[in-house]
Amino acid sequence: MLDDQDHAACRAGNVFSVTCPARYVLDVLANKWALLLIHTLAHGTHRTAELRRQVGGISEKMLIQTLRRLERFGLVTRQAYPEVPPRVEYSLTALGLSLSTPIRALDHWVEANIDELNQAQLAFEEKAVEA
Repeated sequence: MLDDQDHAACRAGNVFSVTCPARYVLDVLANKWALLLIHTLAHGTHRTAELRRQVGGISEKMLIQTLRRLERFGLVTRQAYPEVPPRVEYSLTALGLSLSTPIRALDHWVEANIDELNQAQLAFEEKAVEA
């Protein structure tokens, strides 16, 4: 729970303050799995198995942990249906959907700069081998 000092630090826009709760939000969002899940859910509601197929490489445990963290911040909703077998669907909230625009912008930036990023990595690795 945030106290008045935390709220004041956040309202002041001071993410460098130890008490700014935006740091925790950034920790949740600056995560490849969170970004990939938000990007995937921006295209509609998905069941857990569908999300695992779409977001290659994510374990079941990491998928559920990440979805819970996103749900905690009001970015994702979880709808469980009383059926056998159980059915659970995840969707973005309006707040979560508002994040899809900056995430798409980041995706476009990566696509536009992937060659330069790869070259920088190769150059770094070559220097590390020489050292």
